[in-house]
Amino acid sequence: MKFNKRLVSGLVMSAAFAVGSTSAQTVRVGNQGDALSMDPHSLNETLQLSVTSNVYEPLVGRDRNLKLVPALATSWKQASPSVWRFELRKGVKFHDGAPFTADDVLFTFARASGEGSDMKSYTNDVKEVRKVNDFTVDIETKGPFPILPDVLSLLFIMNKKWSEENQATRPVDRRKGIENAASFRANGTGPFRLRERQPNVKTSFVRNGNYWGKIEGNVVNVEYTPVGNDSTRVAALLSGQVDVIEPVPLQDIARINASGKSKVMQGPELRTIFLGMDQKRDELLYSNVKGKNPFKDKRVRQAFYQAIDMNGIQRTVMRGASKPTALLVGPGINGFDEAMNARLPYDTEAAKKLLAEAGYPNGFEVAMNCPNDRYVNDGAICEAVAANLARIGVKINLQAETKGTYFPKILRRDTSFYMLGWTPGTYDSHNALNALMRCVDDKGSGQFNLGAYCNPKVDELTVQIQSETDKGKRDALIKQAFKLHSDDIGHLPLHQQALAWGVASNVELVQMADNFMPFRYMSVSPAK
Repeated sequence: MKFNKRLVSGLVMSAAFAVGSTSAQTVRVGNQGDALSMDPHSLNETLQLSVTSNVYEPLVGRDRNLKLVPALATSWKQASPSVWRFELRKGVKFHDGAPFTADDVLFTFARASGEGSDMKSYTNDVKEVRKVNDFTVDIETKGPFPILPDVLSLLFIMNKKWSEENQATRPVDRRKGIENAASFRANGTGPFRLRERQPNVKTSFVRNGNYWGKIEGNVVNVEYTPVGNDSTRVAALLSGQVDVIEPVPLQDIARINASGKSKVMQGPELRTIFLGMDQKRDELLYSNVKGKNPFKDKRVRQAFYQAIDMNGIQRTVMRGASKPTALLVGPGINGFDEAMNARLPYDTEAAKKLLAEAGYPNGFEVAMNCPNDRYVNDGAICEAVAANLARIGVKINLQAETKGTYFPKILRRDTSFYMLGWTPGTYDSHNALNALMRCVDDKGSGQFNLGAYCNPKVDELTVQIQSETDKGKRDALIKQAFKLHSDDIGHLPLHQQALAWGVASNVELVQMADNFMPFRYMSVSPAK
């Protein structure tokens, strides 16, 4: 089956702005990147999930304060330490009118844990999902799992019948470039419906008039347009061609605030930006070192760490809008310990000595993969890191590219050295441990541990953390696991970035610390 992706050149960008509705109840969003698919199980990435969460819903949701609230499940309780019972919401309709039932829940769990899914880390500890009746399901986990409701808050429910009729029973596989109907069409239960999908050009959404819940804002239409160029994005906001932009280039914050037509919403983000290294292959894919892998040596990893001037990057690249970190989770994540958040000192001479001790007195050459349209100043950060590493004799062949090609490449582990950002979807340290630091297996553990760091003791602790109900004991286990990972130099943590959204003065919305942008909270008043 072929699909018309309606791909057009960047020349259409201005036309996409020009033909946008000028209705008082339309909000036009310009983001530096695009959601890569409408399939809610195809990519575990914040922008992707933020967009699709307006169309699809989980069993357990979150409110504007990130507190767990009922969504497609009205209640949940533990029948035993490893069995949770979820009572499903009655009377909910998918956008095509089909009723939501337990069959859709069973189908979704099977789909999300199957081939091609990028959401396996949310289902890898589920043993079985059983239908009790049309509006009750039991979810049995492989062991006690007290944070299961938190884990399920990003697992969006799909309609079984629609997926079967549209040959979309398997997720779109971004690693292999495999598409299906779910990438371009959607049938959720959410507050907005997908009206039109033009990848890399514009995606349009319309308010769901039959939504089961309350839509707090007055917006009827949302037009989402990717605008990769920073200057173009800012100009579009200031000229009124778009109503919201994300992110705002840090150097333009003052200009937007002084415009009188727009403002910048700023706040902390839960995301941590870090670098990963291939620690599995016996020979790096993209290096001039042959017959061995330098990143298997902790001294090399530590040399890279201590060669990166994070305070300098904070000052010059991020203009103060970041917080250097030593951990893969930041403040606001359950289990974060400020006492552990002290970075190794920036020390070029110490880094050179470590490289020499590891057998690389003259450094070596390696490729570094980075996105240039996903995180705040991502390309510039990677350029700064490359310049830092050059001072210790490491030649970085920087390969910066759009996230549309970047993520498929690194997710299939076709990389030696890469950048990634991570917001724990459960707002709990277990999520980062399970997805980023756990040894990789085919069940979803370590699914985003793209360099295959592995310490069996960290795995053992992660399993204990998952089932421990005593907060004091659990926090102690988390601390122990993070210390092991830090001592191993498992990854190279960089910083937590800050949010900066540009918003027209007549638009109101909610900026959430997980960088989600729910359309249901958007309101627009006539421009003055």
